[in-house]
Amino acid sequence: MPRPPFISPVGWILLVGMLPLCGPRTDLIGAEAPADAPVPVQRVFAAGQLPPDARLAPARTLRDEYHPWSPPTSLVEWAATRERIRTQLLVACGLWPLPDTPPLEPVIHGRIDCGDYTVERVFFASRPGLYVTGSLYRPKAFSGRRPGVLCPHGHWANGRFYDAGEAEAARQIAAGAESRPAAARFPLQARMVQLARMGCVVFHYDMIGYADQGPLDHRSGFSDVQAELWSQNILGLQTWNSIRALDFLTALPDVDPTRIAVTGASGGGTQTFVLGAIDPRPAVAFPAVMVSTNMQGGCVCENASYLRIGLNNIAFAACFAPRPLGMTGANDWTIDIETKGLPELKQVWNLYGAADDVHAQCFPQFGHNYNEVSRKVMYAWLNRHLGLGLSEPLEERDFTPLSREELTVFTAEHPRPSDALPAAALRERLTEESRAWYAGLVERGESNRREYREVIGPAAEAIFGPLPGPTELSGEVLNDGMLGDVRLTRGWCTRAGDGTAIPWVMLWPHGAPQGVAIWIDGRGKHALFERSGAPIAPVRELLKQGRVVVTADVFLTGEYLPTELDVARPVNRSFAGYTFGYNRPLLVERVRDVLTVAAYAEQTTRARVVHWTGTREAGPWVLLARGLRGEEDSTTVVDVGGFAFTELTSLRDPNFLPGALKFGGVGGLLALAAPTRVELYGLTPAVEAELRPFVALGGEVAIGKQRLIPARED
Repeated sequence: MPRPPFISPVGWILLVGMLPLCGPRTDLIGAEAPADAPVPVQRVFAAGQLPPDARLAPARTLRDEYHPWSPPTSLVEWAATRERIRTQLLVACGLWPLPDTPPLEPVIHGRIDCGDYTVERVFFASRPGLYVTGSLYRPKAFSGRRPGVLCPHGHWANGRFYDAGEAEAARQIAAGAESRPAAARFPLQARMVQLARMGCVVFHYDMIGYADQGPLDHRSGFSDVQAELWSQNILGLQTWNSIRALDFLTALPDVDPTRIAVTGASGGGTQTFVLGAIDPRPAVAFPAVMVSTNMQGGCVCENASYLRIGLNNIAFAACFAPRPLGMTGANDWTIDIETKGLPELKQVWNLYGAADDVHAQCFPQFGHNYNEVSRKVMYAWLNRHLGLGLSEPLEERDFTPLSREELTVFTAEHPRPSDALPAAALRERLTEESRAWYAGLVERGESNRREYREVIGPAAEAIFGPLPGPTELSGEVLNDGMLGDVRLTRGWCTRAGDGTAIPWVMLWPHGAPQGVAIWIDGRGKHALFERSGAPIAPVRELLKQGRVVVTADVFLTGEYLPTELDVARPVNRSFAGYTFGYNRPLLVERVRDVLTVAAYAEQTTRARVVHWTGTREAGPWVLLARGLRGEEDSTTVVDVGGFAFTELTSLRDPNFLPGALKFGGVGGLLALAAPTRVELYGLTPAVEAELRPFVALGGEVAIGKQRLIPARED
């Protein structure tokens, strides 16, 4: 990395201006003021009053009673929204950008003739070390290319091998949920058999860690810090298997690739609408007992960081529009689907003039299920929308269930492939694949900036949210007066619809502003003022240059912090995706606040930001915000304080950011602003290594030798 033998004039101003402040408890504000002291000039809200910020409310969880989502009201707006949802889904799954899909080499063996249909055993590698396993049902009484149906099974015990047992089967028949003992005991097989008898080729495949899929476990192995930093999770593995299962099904010579349906229940319902939102190939979908505004999916295979921030399962299901989507509900979290969820979906389908092509029917007399009553609704939906032309009603007939031994994919003649990897080894391979992909994106250097932004830019937007536009910002000036010979205004600003209330202070130069200087300190805006209330020397220097100096308390700094508030907000101990799938990480909130304050300052002053400073803990926040702003002519002077994502060890670290390493760390996100120049302090070898993508794409780093502001002792 280049080490220019100089520090810029701005850097000298900041550095020299800090030197007289060094020493015990005098490094900007000195000792805290006595309890009876006047309210500091930089405080926006009354002493003891927290900002009226919605983010101080309890965090969102997957089990909230209501997860709202409002669909757009125009087709143009919906098209943009759907693309953002798809990108957010892929980023959350660790599938942005989608991996390559080399030709599959499926092994199909062990054909069993069941009279009017056959069943075969299937396995293939979806990617090196990861296998898809399942059963292939084919009709015998039909010729030509037939519709295909993809069936993810959900969380039934043993998945594809599920056997409810005689007692449970009897209870289902007594309740009116089933009418035949074989189907009551083996409801998953009953569904596959009926679909095959209807003339469909059906692939019933295993979820991660179920039945023959392995050697992975369904709920463990992907929940630590490194898995999160590299965007590796069970949902992503399972979704990739679904995509490759679709590749397999559509490539079969007896399948019509234009007539593909997907249907599953519970966790299989989640896979149904996730696949439908990502992949345009399914023509019809029927997720059972899963689409809801209530509980969103209780398993690690249904959650991931960033997945449902601002979204819910209704939004994912809406991405299937205008293709036909049918659903069932039961006496579970889907019980309100007809009144909460279906109306929003009707709004989206109506944008296409196709409101009749989305349907939901709830059966509150039954618990969580995919029983015969619900299956009949699905059969009719597929009959209509796959063009099967069968007479209705469609009734199931008896069948002979296959045993576990008959369904098991791996046999003595066809053992499990030796390259099937357990979690630790698979994660190593996934990490190396991500490193190789990212290195290939970066190594083409400055000539590749456009492609780099096209790939990393959408990922960054999915993580941090879109940059706030002028119409999305508002605020209030609470005080406008003089601080000595400097005009000082105080107020707060917000982004439309998200309930933020960010306290800010603006110091105005004499004469017309010559640009805006954003300065964020990790301890809050009070750090830019002396004990007397006067601005510190470097701020006065910026004012002399004609800059409007703007500072703020970003989330959980300054005025947000009563002593009893824990800055390290709780993270679900079993899986961070249960927390960060519904709530933005603290680092994201702070970076968004920096960007919001900058945009609001430009709107208020009618001058652009020409200078960025981040000190103490705020150094990384400002640097990331600067990267997200993209290429622009501005000065950036930041103390990174030795921070690098590669050295994070705790999910509770305030700077924890899922996916950070997959997209290049600090330097990878800063590279979105290349070829700008930044002046950095507090570097370490780890930080310098993480800055390489920025330099490779033409960014310039001037390295300071000392900290901009000494560490506080109080």
